[in-house]
Amino acid sequence: MGFRLPRVVQAKKLLRSLSNRNQAASSLDVPKGYLAVYVGDLGNMKRFVIPLSYLNQPSFQELLNQAEDEFGFDHPMGALTIPCSEDAFIDLISRLR
Repeated sequence: MGFRLPRVVQAKKLLRSLSNRNQAASSLDVPKGYLAVYVGDLGNMKRFVIPLSYLNQPSFQELLNQAEDEFGFDHPMGALTIPCSEDAFIDLISRLR
């Protein structure tokens, strides 16, 4: 026996509509357990697909704090945007592997 909370259902609908609107084609190629992020300058962003486990790493959390300071919750690409150079990001994720 189960029941659904109205707010949970509304949140799921909102997430689906945002996902469909912002990343209709690209969301299909993100495997379960991974996350798409955009890295670089606003005019020249590159998309990376990273494991969710990176979110627990202190060095990655520092990047997330920088993203929050710069963009808040309004990410221009429609997905998580990380404000660092592509080279710095590649160096960081190579150390996390």
